[in-house]
Amino acid sequence: MIHNKIRFRYLILIFFCIINANAQDILTIEDALSTALQNNYEIKIASNNLDIDKTNVAQGNAGMLPTVKATIVDNNRIQNTTQTLASGVTNSLKNAKNNSLNYGVGLDWTIFDGMKMFAKYDQLKELQKFGETQLKNTILTKIGEVMNTYYDLVQQQQQLSAIDSTIIISKQRLDLAQNRFTIGKASKLEVLNAQVDLNTDKVNLLRQKESYVNTKIALNQILARDSKIDFKVINTIIVDTKLSLAQLTDLALKQNPQLQSLIISQKISELQLKQIKGDRYPTVNVNTGYNLSETEASLGFATHSTAKGFNYGFSASLNVFDGFSQKRNEKIAKIEIENSKIAIEQQNLTLHSQLAISFQTYQTNLELIDLEEKNEAIAKQNLSITLDKFRIGTITTLEFRAAQLNFVNAKVRYSNAQFEAKLSEIALKELAGNITFE
Repeated sequence: MIHNKIRFRYLILIFFCIINANAQDILTIEDALSTALQNNYEIKIASNNLDIDKTNVAQGNAGMLPTVKATIVDNNRIQNTTQTLASGVTNSLKNAKNNSLNYGVGLDWTIFDGMKMFAKYDQLKELQKFGETQLKNTILTKIGEVMNTYYDLVQQQQQLSAIDSTIIISKQRLDLAQNRFTIGKASKLEVLNAQVDLNTDKVNLLRQKESYVNTKIALNQILARDSKIDFKVINTIIVDTKLSLAQLTDLALKQNPQLQSLIISQKISELQLKQIKGDRYPTVNVNTGYNLSETEASLGFATHSTAKGFNYGFSASLNVFDGFSQKRNEKIAKIEIENSKIAIEQQNLTLHSQLAISFQTYQTNLELIDLEEKNEAIAKQNLSITLDKFRIGTITTLEFRAAQLNFVNAKVRYSNAQFEAKLSEIALKELAGNITFE
């Protein structure tokens, strides 16, 4: 009779859990990543910065195209004017009006500047590539952050399930203790201990629920959506167990955003040196235009005159001496290139070290998954045997509680082992610049 009541309560609990689960939307890792890529503010900012870099890649921005300007100047004067001619005749006029109007179109074009314009154009292209790597780095970082938080929720959800299981067992134990006390086969102390342990499990459940809800809010923030949106996540963690350090290293040397950014920075520094060296050569400009001028005067030899037509010419300039600024600027640019090379070597070393450390952690976590899975199976079997013995009164409540806690801890450790292995996998793929949506 007692077992039937326990079984009925267990079925009722499962029923309400199913109803609650169906009331919440299941957020898959693919949905989470898709939402983050669309909504995340940092990704949007990095994308906008890339659009700026793309817009800047223009021949005109590099100084390769001419500039054309239309101008108009209108001057008006009212003066009291007195003129004394060579013949001695004096002419005077109050409030004499003088007007001059000039307008036209002019073209200026730098046709040679020591090849600086071509180096500048190439530099703008490299800056666009740099923006692309920055965007990729931001996306990879956010994907990693989303995946870490998502699978943290998965393992917390698994821990909630483990605590729910132990509460069910603790309730069974309390019911058995109360029945044993009623028929005089147990003391009140056994009932009180069972009640205390049940309350402890409930406290642990509340704390775990708090952590679970807070992590949900954190994930909603990363996804840039309302923090009040409720959801559930999948209940399994699938770890890629076939990662190879050699393959990851090859990918990292080709795709790691930090390393690629440094390589591009070196190219930008080299192009900057080319532009500085261009100052050693002359700059040649050509100009042409069409202008019209018109002048009116109330007093003078000519009261009205006009002129119109084309003008053209060229100019050239060469820096002869600038206080050794040219030599100094070239030296600084060469040092910048050397610093870029050193930074690349440092990043290479750092990248190899990070991959080696992360891969070792990854392998250890894979071994822990196998071990903790076996421990969970053993703890489950031990609890089943202990529960049967407790029902017939052949073991103490302390022994039963120890078996119960061993089972819960084994489930939690198994869940943590999967989570830590997943984190290691994500870290390795992020270093390789090759995170997949799994």
